[in-house]
Formats: sequence, structure tokens, C-alpha cells
Amino acid sequence: MGEHEELANRLHSAAIHLLRTVSRVDAESGLSPARLSALSVVVVRGPLTMTELAGIERVSPATITSTVTGLEGSGLAIRARTGSDARQVTVSATPAGRALLHASRRRRLAVLEGYVETMTKAERAATMGLVSAIERITDTHALVDDAG
Repeated sequence: MGEHEELANRLHSAAIHLLRTVSRVDAESGLSPARLSALSVVVVRGPLTMTELAGIERVSPATITSTVTGLEGSGLAIRARTGSDARQVTVSATPAGRALLHASRRRRLAVLEGYVETMTKAERAATMGLVSAIERITDTHALVDDAG
């Protein structure tokens, strides 16, 4: 196994284990993983058409319709017809949906913060460097929680 392949393998394994560990607190939201994921996308990206949301979530239109129906029934999202095409429907988060998502995110961050607190100063610096590199190559950035 080459140096890059070994690093990629270890990063893949660590990322999956970290995500699984952090996602254990998601059950406290009261939502299924699919509903919490869809709500997260709508909160972060803003109103989306049902087709856009299905594409982002990589599910069928029927599946996203069922997911959004559940979010609507819980008062966490709303659908609205937009534009001149009466078939085009957008979904957006309600204030309750945004609050639930932000509370869920804070629980996940608390788990991560616990791990960070156990790191040495050198490990925290190395982790910051790794995160910066990943953000750069994936053109992503951390969500700023404006809900408190």
C-alpha cells in the first residue's frame, strides 16, 4: 500500500467512525436520520425545490415527498408553490425546524468538543491543519450557528 493510499484509507476509516459516534446523539432530535438530513439541507441551503432536495439527498422524488410530508406534519418544514409553473414546489424550514436542527447540531458539536479536549496541543494544531486542508480541497466551510 502506497503512502497516499494508506493515508486515504486511514482518513476514510477515521471519518466514518467519527461520524457514527457523533451521530448517536441524533436520536435525541426525535427525527429519523433521513428527516434530520433533509431538514439540515433545507436549513443550511435555504428554500429548495423538491427536485433539488431529492438530488442532494440522493433519493427518489417519491422518497423526498414522503420525507418532506413528515417534516411538514411535525411543523418543521413548509412547502410552497413558486413561479408560473404550478407544479414547482419549494420546501423551506420553519422557525421550529431551524431551532430543532441547531439544537441537534449543538449536541453533535458537544461530542466533538469532548474529543478535542482530550487532544494534546500538538494534536489540536495538527487537526486544525487537516481540517483546513479538507475545507480547501472540498471548497467547504463550517456552518456558523446563528441560533445561539
